[in-house]
Amino acid sequence: MTLRIAMAQLDMLVGDITKNTQSVIDAACKARDEEHADVVVFPELTLTGYPPEDLLLRPSLDPRIESALAKILADVRDIHVIIGYPRRIDGELFNCAGVIYQGKMLVEYAKQKLPNFLVFDDKRYFSAGLDAGIVEIKGVKVGLSICEDIWHPEPVAQAKVAGAELILNLNASPYHIEKMGEREALLHKRATEVSLPIVYVNYMGAQDELVYEGGSFAVNAKGEKVMQAPWFEAGLYCLDMIVDDSQRNKVEPVAGIIAPALDVEASVYQAMVLGLRDYIEKNCFKGIVLGLSGGIDSALSLAVAVDAIGADRVQAVMMPYTYTSSISLHDAEEEANLLGVKYSVLPIESMVSAFTDVLAPEFEGYAKDATEENLQARTRGVVLMAISNKKGLMVLTTGNKSEMAVGYATLYGDMVGGYSVLKDVFKTLVFKLCRYRNTLGYVIPERVITRPPSAELAPDQKDEDSLPSYDILDDILRMYIEEDQSAEAILATKKFDRETVYRVLRLVDVNEYKRRQSPTGVRITARGFGRDRRYPITNGWHIGE
Repeated sequence: MTLRIAMAQLDMLVGDITKNTQSVIDAACKARDEEHADVVVFPELTLTGYPPEDLLLRPSLDPRIESALAKILADVRDIHVIIGYPRRIDGELFNCAGVIYQGKMLVEYAKQKLPNFLVFDDKRYFSAGLDAGIVEIKGVKVGLSICEDIWHPEPVAQAKVAGAELILNLNASPYHIEKMGEREALLHKRATEVSLPIVYVNYMGAQDELVYEGGSFAVNAKGEKVMQAPWFEAGLYCLDMIVDDSQRNKVEPVAGIIAPALDVEASVYQAMVLGLRDYIEKNCFKGIVLGLSGGIDSALSLAVAVDAIGADRVQAVMMPYTYTSSISLHDAEEEANLLGVKYSVLPIESMVSAFTDVLAPEFEGYAKDATEENLQARTRGVVLMAISNKKGLMVLTTGNKSEMAVGYATLYGDMVGGYSVLKDVFKTLVFKLCRYRNTLGYVIPERVITRPPSAELAPDQKDEDSLPSYDILDDILRMYIEEDQSAEAILATKKFDRETVYRVLRLVDVNEYKRRQSPTGVRITARGFGRDRRYPITNGWHIGE
């Protein structure tokens, strides 16, 4: 006998329970009628979308969930629907997985392991479940688990003791660069511990800074991967299980499609595109406007914007000033033409002069410094926000993680905007991503990639006049931000001098106030600026202690 399982790797809208419910019904019916599936499995908290955050505290949540479940119970027949949702039971809210069949709720399982680290806040909202969830489908005893449960041995072991012959794991596991390999290693370990096949169904889509890349997959009882759904593609992906009562391990998954693996640059780029696309579409922006400087960061940001929503919805604006080079003007125009976007050149010299004229009495007696440079950046921010207001376009900022880390950006200037695709991308990775994008089609001029980076706010200015080389800077930042290493631990690597390390770490610490005011952006590392890293702005912590 064959048990056919459809993995519903879908993109939901957080908070739109009515629309999400209809998407579930439509997908379940498609899985039944077109894929001939016996079971359709949806990810964690599908009905609310993920993560619902403090929407879980709204008093109207409970009736909305009950109404949604009632509609699924009434509208779907002849297929087992396994779905994630929040539900209040005896006054406590649980993160649940329910099994619906022929108008009945057969089993309801509550998530046992509640993550409360990095981007996860489960303990803020949910109570932990205690019991295994086992349901029999076509003679197979199926054990349920939800996301974090699979990272611990106890829930799966408990399901095995309760008679489970197959584990279905519902997930909303966000993307970061190493995550794909971590999941595969995890399921190998967990499956071999209990000698059971495991099906891992993951959420797909983006919510603010978090990206969920799908990549649902299955392993057999030996922990060998037998099926891999595509990454960054919504859809129904099916897996067949052979059920043989004469065998000791009677459930054996049939080898299915194995989607090709993605290298780092490909996965990061797709995460950036998906994150931006969902942010624009789900927030109903007409399109995007960004400042195109002729530099590498804005060039990459423009390419991502076009790949996310199409060239016809993107406007690039070059805003030259006295220090803008002819090379930058030429390269920006070439980028815009290669990508086919609307392109405007709006010189800002007269606007900056107007600001400096008004401020002249206040500046009298003071030497020129970064203030005048910041005025240029803030003038550009004013221009972009005016276009945004008038045309209903969202301003896409173009600063990268290296700059945001050390405050090499102007508050209310180049930091102005609604979203950033490079917020969690170190400068060294920006170069690699540009080269990757050009393998898909040449859109970023070679000179933009190879010339020394410059903000062009002063004569002959280069980034490395103010910062260490990006190779050195990014190495230090990775160890401090992503690995939480101390100054002395970084120095112990003997790769950097003491003055550079202490200077970089101090810049990171004192610029927390800037980062708090920066727009949200795609998270691509295990420790991004945002939900992952929460440091007090006002504090007396000293780096050397």
